[in-house]
Parts: sequence; C-alpha cells; structure tokens
Amino acid sequence: MTTTPAEDVIGTEADSPGTGTHPAFPFGRTCPFALSDKYESYADDNLKKVDFKGTPGWLVTGYNNVRSVLADPHTSVRGIDDSSRGDDGDQAVPGFFVAMDPPEHDDLRRILAKEFTPRRMAAMRPTIERIADNLIDEVLTSAEPVDIVDALALPLPSLVICELLGVPYDKHDFFQERTRAVLAADSTPEQIGAAIGDVMGYLAELVTIKQATPGDDLVSLLVKHVESGALSVVDVAGMSTLLLMAGHETTGNMIGLGLLALLEHPDQLAELRADPELMPQAVEELLRHADIIGSLPRTATQDIEIGGQRIAKGELLMFSTEAGNRDPSVFDEPDRLDFRRDASRHLTFGHGIHTCLGAPLARLELQVVFSILLERIPTLRLAVPAADIRLKNDARIFGVHELPVTWDRP
Repeated sequence: MTTTPAEDVIGTEADSPGTGTHPAFPFGRTCPFALSDKYESYADDNLKKVDFKGTPGWLVTGYNNVRSVLADPHTSVRGIDDSSRGDDGDQAVPGFFVAMDPPEHDDLRRILAKEFTPRRMAAMRPTIERIADNLIDEVLTSAEPVDIVDALALPLPSLVICELLGVPYDKHDFFQERTRAVLAADSTPEQIGAAIGDVMGYLAELVTIKQATPGDDLVSLLVKHVESGALSVVDVAGMSTLLLMAGHETTGNMIGLGLLALLEHPDQLAELRADPELMPQAVEELLRHADIIGSLPRTATQDIEIGGQRIAKGELLMFSTEAGNRDPSVFDEPDRLDFRRDASRHLTFGHGIHTCLGAPLARLELQVVFSILLERIPTLRLAVPAADIRLKNDARIFGVHELPVTWDRP
C-alpha cells in the first residue's frame, strides 16, 4: 500500500548563492516530497564538497555515514557560521546547549532532561487535545478557504510550549515575530542576536517572578536548579528561549507539510482513516519523508575518515538528514510514502548527543492534531492547486508558507 511522490512541481527552488567553486548548500526543493535534483551528483558514498554560506565543506548523505559521524566525539558544533543556533561567534548564548560541546552541553542537557521527560510530555496529551479542539472549533466557524497553517499548524505548538513553560500566551505575537527573525534566511547575525536577546530579556524577568511565585510549569522546575546553584537565571532564560523558539516553528512547519502530504497521497490517507491505530507509525513515516530540518553542520576536531575520505581537523561537515532518510540501503523504495513502513530509524531528529530533546513532544503533537483534524473534518481538501502552494525555501526550517483548505459543510 504505497504511493509514488507527487509528480507536480510545487513551489520554486531558491538556493543561497555559493562561491562558484562548489554548489551552495542547503539545496532548495522544488517538490516537498522529493529531494532536490542537485543530490543526483551526491548519490554515491563518496563525499563531495559544497559551500555553506561561502565556506567549503564536505556533504555527508549516506544514512550510515550520517548516523555514525553525528555520534563521533571528534566532531563539534562550535565554530559554525549559523547564529540562529545561539552562537555569537566566540561562544554559545547562555543556555543554548545546541551550540555547545561537552562538558557544557552535557551539564545543561542533563538538568533539562530531568524535567523535560517523556512521561511529562505524555501527560500533556489532554492539554494538546483541548488546544487542538479549540482551534478546530474556530476553523469550522471561519469562512472558507482557511489557511490551516495560520489557523492551526503554527498556533497549536505555540500554545502547547507556552503552557508547558508557564509563559503567558498573550506574548505570542512577540515570540512569533522574533522566532521568524531568527529563522529567516536573510536575517543578519545582528538581527538574530537582537531577536534572541529580546526573548531572553523577557524570560529572565519571568524567571525572577517564578522564583517568588513558582507554579507547576517547566520554568518553575528549572528555577529550583538556580536555587541549588547548578544554573543561573540567564541559563534558565536561555534554555527557555531555545525551547520556546524551537517549539514555535519546527512542529508548526511539520504539521503544515505533513497535512499537505496526507492530502496529496489519498491512498495513504485512506489507509489511515481505515486503521487509526496506524497514526504513530504514519507520523514517523511523515517525519522521514518530509524532513523539515534537512541539514546539520559540524566541524572536525581532529583528522577523521568518512567512507574512505580523509577529513582534516577544522574542516566543515554538512550532514544531510533528508538524503539519509532516502537511503535505499536502509529504506526500501525510499521515495514512496508508505504508512506500513517501519520508519522509526529516520534521522529527522538527528542522532547522538544532540538528538532533539523535544522529539517526544513533537511526535505527540503531530499524532494528536492529525487524528483530531481527520476525525472532525473528514472531507478536508486543498482549496488551491498543489502547484500554487509556496514552499519555505527562504527559511532555515522547511515547510509551506500557507495551506488553504476547504471541506463539505453539513
């Protein structure tokens, strides 16, 4: 029970300019359900060069190579020209452990993991269901067509992460605006730094409030580690900023792109309707098939070898998780969307010590929102031709700018 990728070209491809010596990376997509044609010359296991923001680096595409080197302790997340990760060039922004190496990374992540547990995430299910139902209530009373990205995909994870952290949702527009500034491909390092600083400043004030009047939320739990001396107020503000910004756009983009995949693969949608128990497995396959992150950068901290290619200390490595997720040696007929496939080994959440800490929450949000949406609006469909949908090739996180939908009213 499989489907072939959509044949229509959706959106336009927009690559960042390279130096002219090597292709610019990341590669833009012309179809949300297929890799860029530029991957054709990188199809074998032989590493080849790309340019990342004008810096030459080695592109790693094979599943096994991506997985093994992401777990290699001889690579680093430091010294990479990407201020959206909270790296100001000299050191990581306090609390932004995604831009830190051990032991600083391990110390912060270990503290957060004590509070950001899979069990705590699972306990969020009733909250996520309530938020999804409320948003869909508003969708059903709106005039058609409805942009489901604006009405559901983006606000749902924003509401969830705000409730989890204990952050007032009336600051949603403030957070959304600054998150988009951080993730916009044309934002300068100064603009990104200012946006992160704005959010951290607000959250630092919130941390001091929680110290005096703690609640049953994640920020309040992290405040206890300030009292013990393990964290500073700035650390908690930075960690909260990272979670807040990651929780806004990543899951939101995946909801929009995943729904597009469902609507454009009607036989797989029919499978899911016939067997709702498939939803967790379907979400894993959607994550594999539509990978919104696509690339992960590292630098080599000593000479290493990948697939027979010597990488010198200090050289840049770009790991294409989207290409790894299409490796035919691991996933049979990888260009097909197949909800009967075991896609749990996908690389979309990364691998190694920097594996996405919020993966359990993202999975839960996707399962809940797709289940409720398909149950409550069974005739949901695109309101425009798929070819008219604009892809987010102009942002660091892939997705769709908008997704107009309609349905049959009673």
